[in-house]
Amino acid sequence: MTASVQPEKLSEKVRDFISSPRKMLLNGAWVNSASGKTFDSLNPATGAAIVAVAEGDQEDIDRAVRAARAAFEDSPWSNMNPTERERCMHRLANLMEENADTLAELEALDNGKNVAVARAVDIQVAIDYIRYMAGWPTKITGNTLPLSVPYAPGAKFMGYTLKEPVGVVGQIIPWNFPALMVAWKLGPALASGCTVVLKPAEETPLTALYIGELICQAGFPDGVVNIIPGYGHTAGAALTTHPEVDKIAFTGSTEVGKIIVKAAADTMKNVTMELGGKSPAVILPDADLDIAIPGAASAIFFNQGQVCCAGSRLFVPDNLYDQVTEGLAQAASALQVGSGLNPENMINPVVSQTQFDRVMGYINSGREEGADVIAGGGRRGDQGYFIEPTVLGNTTRDMKVVREEIFGPVVCVQRYSDVSEIPALANDTVYGLGASIWTRDVGNIINIVPKIKSGTVWVNCHNILDIAMPFGGYKQSGFGKDMGAEALDAYLETKSVCIMA
Repeated sequence: MTASVQPEKLSEKVRDFISSPRKMLLNGAWVNSASGKTFDSLNPATGAAIVAVAEGDQEDIDRAVRAARAAFEDSPWSNMNPTERERCMHRLANLMEENADTLAELEALDNGKNVAVARAVDIQVAIDYIRYMAGWPTKITGNTLPLSVPYAPGAKFMGYTLKEPVGVVGQIIPWNFPALMVAWKLGPALASGCTVVLKPAEETPLTALYIGELICQAGFPDGVVNIIPGYGHTAGAALTTHPEVDKIAFTGSTEVGKIIVKAAADTMKNVTMELGGKSPAVILPDADLDIAIPGAASAIFFNQGQVCCAGSRLFVPDNLYDQVTEGLAQAASALQVGSGLNPENMINPVVSQTQFDRVMGYINSGREEGADVIAGGGRRGDQGYFIEPTVLGNTTRDMKVVREEIFGPVVCVQRYSDVSEIPALANDTVYGLGASIWTRDVGNIINIVPKIKSGTVWVNCHNILDIAMPFGGYKQSGFGKDMGAEALDAYLETKSVCIMA
C-alpha cells in the first residue's frame, strides 16, 4: 500500500472555474454575499485552499427564499406545463453529461474522492436521476372518487384529488456525495413544480455551484433554483426557520437532523430526513467467502467509509472469524492510498481536519476499550487527511466504536455463534438505514430479511442503489425517501375537490 498525495494536473475547465472567487446563485444571477464574506474551500489531499466561496447568511437566505417564493407564485415556472418542465430537466441532464468529466474532477478535488469512481458513480447516477425525474411531470395525477353522502339524499356529487407542489423547498445537503445529493434533492422538487433554495455543505460547495451554472444554461426561470453556500449555524439555521419555506429536505447526521426538526416545528414545515447509520453486514455460515469478504471490505471502505449506509458492523460466525478477518486485512492492505485525482488510489482523504480528528478519535477509543487492530489504524502521509483502512476485531456491543457512527474507513468485526442471534444483533442500534446479509440459502433470505429493521436490505451485495429504488431509513436514520417514485411524495400536497351537481 503506497501513498501518493500530490494532486495531479487539473483540466483547463477546472482551472478556469477555480481561478476566481465563486459567487452564489440568487434569482438567476451570480452575486456576492450581502456581507461580502467568503470562506475557503479546501483540498482534503493537501489541506490547501482551492478557491474562496461567497459565505451566505440570514440576509442571503431571506433574499433567496423571496426569489423562490416569487418564482413559485407568479413566474414562467408556475405557469409552465408539465412537458415544458420535463424539457428543462432534460436539458440540465444533457449539460451535466457534457460536463461530466469536469464535475467528476471538481468532486475529486473538493471532496477528495477517487475521480474515476466519481465519474462512474456519483456523476453518472446524478445524470440518470435527473433524467428519471424528468419523466415524472406528465405523470403526476390525482384520482376521481365515487362519493356517497348519506346526509344529502338525492344530491349528486363528484369528487377528485389534485396533486400540487408543496411550494418553496429548503434543501441542505452533505459533503460525502455532493453532486449526487444535488440531483437527489433537486430532481423530485423540480419534477413536482416546487422552487428551491439549496445550501451545499460548506466543505464541498464547488460541484453544486458548477451545476448552478448548468441550470442557468438549461433555461430554468430566475428564482427556481437558488444556491447559497454557507455554514449550518448561519445559512442552514436561517433556512430551516424561515416562515416562507414550506418544506425542508435534509441529508446529514442524526444530531443535526434532530436540531432541524425542532427548528422546523415552529412553522410546521413538511420535513424529510435522511440521516446517519450503523449498518450491519452479516456473513452467514453458508456464505461464499470469495464474494462475502471483498463485498464486506467494499461495504466499509468505499468512499473512505463516508457513506451513511456503510457496512460498519460486520458479524462473522465463530468458525469463520480468522478466515474473514485475515481476508479483510489483505483487502485493506491492497488498497492504494492517495489523492483521488489519481484514479489508481482507492483510499482517499477524508473530507476535512475535523473529520480526520473524529475518525482517529474513534480508532483510539477502540484500542482503549480492547478492540484488536487487525489492519490499519493510523495516519498515512504527513499532509492531507489520509487514514489507513482499518479493521477492528473482537469488538463488542458496548464499545463506543460499535454504538456510534464513525463515518470513516473503520469496520468493527463481531463474532456470533448461532444464526438465530442475527436479527437481534443487526437491530441492536438506534439506526436503521441499511443492512446486508451474505448467504447462499434462500431460506435465510426469507426468514431473516423481514426481521431486520432497515430501510434497505442487500443480499450478497452492499451499497447498491438504483434510481428507481427508494432509499431512506427506519428509527433514527430518518423519515421520507430519496430516489424512486416515492421521493415525489414529500414534494406534493393532495387536495380533495368536491362538486355538487
